[in-house]
Amino acid sequence: MSDADTRRVRRAALSIGLWVGVSSGVIVAIGIGVLIAVILSTSRREGEEHGGGWFGGPAGTGDDFIVDIDVIVPAVIVLGVIGVVLLGVVAAVAARRSVRPLGEALRRQRNFVADASHELRTPLTTLTSRIQVLQRRHDRGEDLGAGLTDLRHDADMMADVLNDLLIAAEGESLADGTADVAAAAAAAAAIAAMTASAQDSEVSLTITVDQEVKAQLPEVTLVRILVALLDNAVQHSPARGNVSIRIARDARNATVRVIDEGSGIEGISPEQVFERFARPRESGRPRSFGLGLSLVRDVARRAGGSIEVERSTTSGTTFLLTLPAHP
Repeated sequence: MSDADTRRVRRAALSIGLWVGVSSGVIVAIGIGVLIAVILSTSRREGEEHGGGWFGGPAGTGDDFIVDIDVIVPAVIVLGVIGVVLLGVVAAVAARRSVRPLGEALRRQRNFVADASHELRTPLTTLTSRIQVLQRRHDRGEDLGAGLTDLRHDADMMADVLNDLLIAAEGESLADGTADVAAAAAAAAAIAAMTASAQDSEVSLTITVDQEVKAQLPEVTLVRILVALLDNAVQHSPARGNVSIRIARDARNATVRVIDEGSGIEGISPEQVFERFARPRESGRPRSFGLGLSLVRDVARRAGGSIEVERSTTSGTTFLLTLPAHP
């Protein structure tokens, strides 16, 4: 368990302990107050008629007070039952609050496994394609030097993606301005990673740079979210279609548009495409788990940016990624 998780658990335990203590104290105090009120309202001075009461009848001449057991005992029993029920409610609420950090930890664990499986799929596909090419070159007796260099680069990229996922699992913000990357360079790296998949789908990939700009986040992070956007665009593009990345800058932000020539978003609203595991029902397409765009949104938000569907028609869809730009 990391230090942050340890502090989170300790804060939760302290909060729950205080809540249970205060709630139990309030219940006990109310019970005692009600019991005292019952005793005072049903007691009488010695010599008074039964039912005169402390509040309900004239004061007698005796100095001793009489409490009717047949009135007090049922009141004590009723108050005890009510107290047990209320304390049971407090215990149930405390139990739910106490397991909340565990539920959050399990959710983050499941999300990390799903995210890692999704994010490593593209690098693994690229590695497999590289290995197949190297095997064919080896069988023909050709030089393998360039292919091995590319293979090493792809393996390093996979390691970087995994490290970035581990950092994201800690929930750290990326909007601290400590890292920046040229958007055009990151886009070129993303296209290189998606080339094999795009060729299999007979889709071309292009970049247009309207204005050079640096985004304030680590290079591997920008590359992997652009890969996710390209992967989504390639999956929804027709054969011999084109997917383009257009890079520009506004007053404060870097803007990256990923444009495809598909049939648009169908069967789901544009806002829902960024929800985890949300995906339209489509036939004839590779199975999609609805994770890529959700990961893009999570990373963009941690970096202080955003992602949205700028346009979606039957002639194509445009995703607009906005990120803080380096001054």
